[in-house]
Amino acid sequence: MAQILSAILMLIGAGFMLIAAIGVARLPDVFMRMHASTKSATLGVGCLMLGAALYFGDFAIAARAIAVVIFFFVTAPVAAHMLGRAAYLADVPLWDKTLSDDLHGKYDLDRHTLSSGEATPDHAGATRA
Repeated sequence: MAQILSAILMLIGAGFMLIAAIGVARLPDVFMRMHASTKSATLGVGCLMLGAALYFGDFAIAARAIAVVIFFFVTAPVAAHMLGRAAYLADVPLWDKTLSDDLHGKYDLDRHTLSSGEATPDHAGATRA
């Protein structure tokens, strides 16, 4: 039974990774490509590692597989966020059919802070323009 469940998890993981690869190859801009690669690949690695842990049935291998999954789930979203931020600040063009850019005109490149365009309270409670 464990081998069947392991094979199913590995097939699901390979499917997610195939979706990630197709997304990276087919999506039109860097932000959409990063979304496809991080979301699908993270789920793919998670399923593959859990499938491997079930297949071998050894506690040491299962512990390593869980460690890989935790490491990947922690690092992949952070890396994608940093790459996306760097791409946005480097003015990498958005896809021409992108409907909105929520940061346009609200990000101060000199101070690297967000502004809503209206007065906002700072940490001491004072109001800034």
